Amino acid sequence: MRVVGIMSGTSLDGIDVAVVDLGGVDLGGSGVATVAFGTVPYPDDTRNRILAVSDATCSTGLISRLNFELGELYAAAVRQVCADGAVQLESIHLIGCHGQTVYHEGSGTSPNTLQIGEADVIAERIGVPVVSGFRTRDIAAGGLGAPLVPLADYLLFGDARIGRVALNIGGIANITVLRAGAPPEELVAFDTGPGNMVVDQLVERMSGGVLRYDRHGEVAATGQVDAELLSGLLRHPYYRQPPPKTAGREQYGREFVDSLVGTGIGWPDLIATATELTAATVAESILRTAPWVEEVAVGGGGVHNGWLMGRIRALLPGVRVASTAEFGVDPDAREAIAFAVLAHRTWNRQTGNLPSATGALHAVVLGKVSFCENRF
Repeated sequence: MRVVGIMSGTSLDGIDVAVVDLGGVDLGGSGVATVAFGTVPYPDDTRNRILAVSDATCSTGLISRLNFELGELYAAAVRQVCADGAVQLESIHLIGCHGQTVYHEGSGTSPNTLQIGEADVIAERIGVPVVSGFRTRDIAAGGLGAPLVPLADYLLFGDARIGRVALNIGGIANITVLRAGAPPEELVAFDTGPGNMVVDQLVERMSGGVLRYDRHGEVAATGQVDAELLSGLLRHPYYRQPPPKTAGREQYGREFVDSLVGTGIGWPDLIATATELTAATVAESILRTAPWVEEVAVGGGGVHNGWLMGRIRALLPGVRVASTAEFGVDPDAREAIAFAVLAHRTWNRQTGNLPSATGALHAVVLGKVSFCENRF
């Protein structure tokens, strides 16, 4: 079955589209083959308007209009990636769309989450059924609504003999712990803390909006880590909290970055310290939950930050820390592939969450289906 996965994460760098061929419907090594992948950048104006409605006070009209606009952009991105990859739209059977998270509160007295990007628009424009709204059902079942990629990680990176951790460094960093030979029900997965989000915001402010990220970690490499600030940041109780747990822009957005800028520390040192925060929280999480780890497969935008990757390797001596490309998976495509896999499971009425990862009371079939009358 040919399935498209669409992912746009908290980094707001663009729309990731993966075209995937999936074998059977079970997790018994049925196989995942990536046919095409591409990232379509958000227009600057759209990105700014997403930021304006993300964990912010705004009008319902802004959210509603943006919801439909993103549906159009997602559909256009599917068409573009398929055209670039010489994939016929008629060969696609199903689409899984995560949507753009504008608010996520997985814990507390009233857990809730909101992803926008109207799936009905995508179904109408592409002529294919679309699965969306993956996180809400897990929250309804008592979970945090995240992380949802562990089942795909099990398929892509699990091994009968080698203990691995799948690490994704997007806006937020998260890990899936894959003990050698363990069944998927025993997987542990959680958000370790900030990935690229804090550094990206600092670089954008430092450059007056000219730069969006620290290319290869070049700015961090010129700075010195402020040990006092880092020590204070690492004392946050989130890092000692046992899983399941999840984090997002609500924790590491504007207010957090304002507090860092308010320290008066120079830009290179501040960016070096924020980069070290990501490396330290990733490494500490891995060592605490998987002290036996032999290999770490790294995906997401952070894999391109050579300085950050070097710091993670330094903090995990004796462990092979490598891009998922070395495991046969494009590091930028991992999450888009995951939502293709989850959509495939939803279509086949199979559960997609892991209670051990999200804290849900039980496993559930995720998402809602926007049917397309002219195809199914």
